[in-house]
Amino acid sequence: MPYRPTPRTEAKRAQARKQIVQAAHQLIAQGGYRAASVAAVADRAGVATGSVYRHFPSKAELFAEVFRRASQREVDAMAEVHAGPGSVAQRLAQGVERWARRALKARRLAWALLAEPVDPAVEAERLQFRRAYRDQMATLIAEGVESGELPDQDAALTAAALVGAIGESLVGPLAAHDTDEDALIGGLTTFCLRSVTDKEPAHVRDRLAV
Repeated sequence: MPYRPTPRTEAKRAQARKQIVQAAHQLIAQGGYRAASVAAVADRAGVATGSVYRHFPSKAELFAEVFRRASQREVDAMAEVHAGPGSVAQRLAQGVERWARRALKARRLAWALLAEPVDPAVEAERLQFRRAYRDQMATLIAEGVESGELPDQDAALTAAALVGAIGESLVGPLAAHDTDEDALIGGLTTFCLRSVTDKEPAHVRDRLAV
């Protein structure tokens, strides 16, 4: 008769998997992917090394799972702003600001998400991460075009260009602890607004100047 896991054993398995993913996330946030060896993850999670491999056949699969969860939190943070009150330009500016401030607050993790050399399995997740950001921005830009707030444009193309520019602009500052964060965010926001509107809305300029 084949073995059938009980609800209790399934719950224990799920808890162990959660601990492993959390441990890997913490190590990556502290020292990048190099810091998250399987032995280190197992020690941080309080499980045997073999238990890590029972849940994740390879380290690449574990890292891909960590990346997927961490990046989803960032996408959700931007989505929350985009769904909030305000004009399209205001919400776009606020979304860019939130992305940048969250990245600068957790620099090592942001570097891992944006630029650290990774296994192809994690790189595939990185592409999905960028597409999710692109889709968020494209939806907002399309809303602005439809309402007449923004000039006619290819929303998906503009959004992809903005995501690429923002990500690239953050890479250097993530490694420089003397970054003027407000100046960086102000510059990024101005660039994004000018890219979609061909001007910098006064109400957004005034808010950033405060």
